[in-house]
Amino acid sequence: MREKTTRLFVATAIAEACSWLALLVGMAVKYGPPANEIGVKIFGPIHGALFVAYGLLVLVMARMHRWSPGVTVVALVCSVPPFATFFFERWAVRRGLLGGPARAQRPLTPVG
Repeated sequence: MREKTTRLFVATAIAEACSWLALLVGMAVKYGPPANEIGVKIFGPIHGALFVAYGLLVLVMARMHRWSPGVTVVALVCSVPPFATFFFERWAVRRGLLGGPARAQRPLTPVG
């Protein structure tokens, strides 16, 4: 159950970021020269549902993986700016916050 929920969180974080892109394109079409609202009508509710799902999954993950209150707040705040959920998910994987071992950062080596 734990791994399944973690995979669902990762998928939702990525989908929420992608839905931001779709919504931004829809808004550009709505307010741009074509002036067509269809993109916002389609992607607005999809993004809204993913936004809520991400927020709920953050709370589940925080409890399941025993995140600190600070990490939980950062994860919730990342649902607001475009694409931040994707970057939070990548950061959480590197830090081992999603249950797996923390991935080691490759050391910087001088070029040349």
